[in-house]
Amino acid sequence: MKYRVNAPLDVADLREIFEASGLRRPVNDKRRLTKMRDHANLTVTAWDGKRIVGIARALTDFSFCCYLSDLGVAKDYQKKGIGRAMVERIRKHLGDEVMILLLSAETTMQYYPKIGFEKVENAWKIPRAR
Repeated sequence: MKYRVNAPLDVADLREIFEASGLRRPVNDKRRLTKMRDHANLTVTAWDGKRIVGIARALTDFSFCCYLSDLGVAKDYQKKGIGRAMVERIRKHLGDEVMILLLSAETTMQYYPKIGFEKVENAWKIPRAR
């Protein structure tokens, strides 16, 4: 497995990993996918040869906070430590002064404590209109 930090990423690869991992993202909206790719300022991707098999996509100030917007691993590569490895690389890149925050899908709530996340009750959101 090869991991890349902030490597160039084709929108087609981004779409592929979103679909392969089951992350619910606007995969049929190339404009939005392009913006999602272009405005993330920290990414880690996992590759098996030329196939993208994982992504961690984040927004951060590199000093205090980081929002981990996407953590996805292709379904046929899950349970092999790839998600954990990508989060470890994000943490190493950020250092220990930066808090990492994420929103979890209901189906993955049990996963995050296994890789070091603590559940919080003090979060708020304004949902997307679409």
